Amino acid sequence: MAARRVSSLLSQSISIFFSFISLSLSFFQGRKCYNGSNIVPRFGTSSAAEEIITPSVHVFYTQLLIDGNFVDSPSAEGDAEDINRAVKAARKAFDEGPWPKMTAYERSRILLRFADFVEKHSRELAALKTWDNGKTYEQAKTAEIPMLAKLFRYYAGWADKIHGLTVPADGNYHVQTLHEPIGVAGQIIPWNFPLLMFAWKVGPALAFGNTIVLKTAEQIPLTAFYVGKLFLEAGLPPGVLNIVSGFGPTAGASLASHMDLAFIGPTDTGKVILGLAANSNLPFVVFEDADINTVVELAHFLVLEIMFFFIKGKCCCAGSRTYVHEEVYDEFVEKPKARALKRVVGDPFKKGIEQGPQIDSKQFEKVLRYIRSGVESNATLECGGDQIGDKGYFIQLTVFSNVKDDMLIAQDEIFGPVQSILKFRCVGAKTMGLAAGVFTKSLDTTNRVSRALKAGTVWVNCFDAAIPFGGYKMSGNGREKGIYSLKNYLPVKAFVTALNNRAWI
Repeated sequence: MAARRVSSLLSQSISIFFSFISLSLSFFQGRKCYNGSNIVPRFGTSSAAEEIITPSVHVFYTQLLIDGNFVDSPSAEGDAEDINRAVKAARKAFDEGPWPKMTAYERSRILLRFADFVEKHSRELAALKTWDNGKTYEQAKTAEIPMLAKLFRYYAGWADKIHGLTVPADGNYHVQTLHEPIGVAGQIIPWNFPLLMFAWKVGPALAFGNTIVLKTAEQIPLTAFYVGKLFLEAGLPPGVLNIVSGFGPTAGASLASHMDLAFIGPTDTGKVILGLAANSNLPFVVFEDADINTVVELAHFLVLEIMFFFIKGKCCCAGSRTYVHEEVYDEFVEKPKARALKRVVGDPFKKGIEQGPQIDSKQFEKVLRYIRSGVESNATLECGGDQIGDKGYFIQLTVFSNVKDDMLIAQDEIFGPVQSILKFRCVGAKTMGLAAGVFTKSLDTTNRVSRALKAGTVWVNCFDAAIPFGGYKMSGNGREKGIYSLKNYLPVKAFVTALNNRAWI
């Protein structure tokens, strides 16, 4: 039964979440160091003691959204049968329904109305987001929810601005190109940024008249179902957006076998679907002439805090590798360690908390295995390195120095609160993946290294959201956001007409 199906996942996640926030505050006892005027464990992380906070939101939508209705599933979670039903509904909505036949202006109005509803229900969405993956409520409310509305308004603006070309041709022909909706789009979103990834995929697909079957990661069904309800209230016709929550080997594999897949997500899923192999870890490259204090603050605030630690390292472009020139290496290492030791970990619903728990036991154990691997590989553990307390999935913010390129913590995408600091004398063309950052005052170094790095985005002396967003090799095919994302859902058709006589001009 649908409710029972997703409910079984939901009840597990809620019980796990309450175990998160009933954590005890026992710390790993190592050597002591000073944190301001207080003495804290050298390998510890600040933590806040608080009582359990129950969010003021009710969970109403735990069933699958198929053909405009929230329905039960015959299994305990979304599987191939549910995907088949969703694909059938999406195909019917595209072939027979009003959505692709609407004017672009009408479609844009529905997307804009949906964005208004997102803002109206921002508190409920933020609370559900925190329930779903443990990200702090404050961050979800002030950053991710507003970005969700902004992205849909952006794509609503594109709906009536797609034009073809008239192409000169040899012979008596009139040639033009048309951009048409691809039809039914299969989409998979990961658990780290479920609402942003929802917008990146659903926004452009809907703007141009496509219909969708969306599979969420099994850990984060709540927000997708809720925004699905908001879309129906905004006037989206039945069957245009179908949402199934399920596991990769069942629901995900079934969806991938139905159609081409617009995909961004964890690399394990990417390997199954695309059969690719590459490295998508983001490196920061800090040269000897960089402003060290500025770099440390930027790396901590925009990488360790905003893009890294505030989502427990769950960002696919988090700066988990930092290459620092040997001349400034020792000076640099001390500063991110001191900053990491001040981070506050605890109940993500409480104001002032900067890091919540890992999303589930599997990810929790995975991160700890990488940390043990770093220690066993003789990297220097500067801070962190253990769980916090004996309940829940809280992990200390961890910084390693003296990391080598051949260590797992430098090679793999950890998706956890772990930073590796590597030393270099000169940097060449390394195969990267999704993104990279370069810090230097030299224009020559900027040009040389930025072009050499094989990454979809290169930040120079900054770190911010990327448009377009995407990477090389296993970091994804194509690009999300901006004009480059449109071609995922608008294949080009060449239209050729024979002419009896060519125009004289």
